[in-house]
Amino acid sequence: MVGMGRVENEAIAKPSSSSSPSSSAVTMSTSVTETVNGSHDFKITGYSLSKGIGIGKYISSDTFMVGGYSWAIYFYPDGKSTEDNATYVSLFIALASEGTDVRALFELTLIDQSGKGRHKVHSHFGRALESGPYTLKYRGSMWGYKRFFKRTALESSDYLKDDCLQVHCCVGVVKSRTEGPKTYSIPISPSDIGLHFGQLLESGKDTDVNFDVNGEIFAAHKLVLAARSPVFRAQLFGPMKDQNTEHIKVEDMEAPVFKVKALYYRPPLSCPYLDLTAYLVSIINAICPLKSVCLKFVAMPENLRAVMQTDGFDYLKESCPHVLTELLEYVARVNEHSGIASKLGNEVVLDGGDVNGRRVKQRL
Repeated sequence: MVGMGRVENEAIAKPSSSSSPSSSAVTMSTSVTETVNGSHDFKITGYSLSKGIGIGKYISSDTFMVGGYSWAIYFYPDGKSTEDNATYVSLFIALASEGTDVRALFELTLIDQSGKGRHKVHSHFGRALESGPYTLKYRGSMWGYKRFFKRTALESSDYLKDDCLQVHCCVGVVKSRTEGPKTYSIPISPSDIGLHFGQLLESGKDTDVNFDVNGEIFAAHKLVLAARSPVFRAQLFGPMKDQNTEHIKVEDMEAPVFKVKALYYRPPLSCPYLDLTAYLVSIINAICPLKSVCLKFVAMPENLRAVMQTDGFDYLKESCPHVLTELLEYVARVNEHSGIASKLGNEVVLDGGDVNGRRVKQRL
């Protein structure tokens, strides 16, 4: 196999002397011209039987592919030209597929079968070419030698052994392309952070807060809770945080409900949003016995403000308006019992509009 040749030309766009360097962009491209190389070995047996085939008639190798084109070796036992009167054998390499102006380098070698290594070589490779690579205009175009070897000399040489000749052919098809800046892409695996958070929760390692729910203790991590839920963020780090943030007693909630809430570390992959409070409400219809408990938790004034600031609340308004209606009823009940209904008044309702239907900023 012959080594690949390569020529590179770089083009750099430079700013003119009148342009400002700070406002000029410098770009770069590279023109690459190289050869795509391939080789083929052609063994000709029964040489003496091929003599007399006729001038201009050839024995062909099988076709082989190099550089996207098909090629074949043609051997003329009686020569290619009538003017030589079968004095010479001819050897050519031919373009055997469709092509126009195919530029290539060639090498034809008749193998010395004595083992002395005195091969007869005609090559474009490894030397300067005054007119550049050879151009084949169309299918059937050939490069080679009409007078490759005098027949009488060939028949008494070491190139012919056991009535057999061996030909080695190399083809280098010239290819050109322009390269711009290279871009690289790095495949990123799907995130498994949810799995890791779930394993962290289940391990109980380095927990820093305990929740007491009807005598059942749930250990968790403050920072993870706060990062994933505005309710916990307010309860653990906000201005309304509990006085004792290491042991928190949870009222008016059953342990199974809180366990669902604690598992927000690892929400289901099908959940279209990751906010805890919206996630809890979205599963209310699937867990009917927990419905009233969840609504009551969200409707509490200290939790509702944080809930309304989440993207999950917007999703809830669009996808579950009936749940929003029930939540509104719970808010009304809580306000009635807590005495803060006068602060809400008729100014704002949960769908983001006032009593006249105008859009206003949600606030409590």
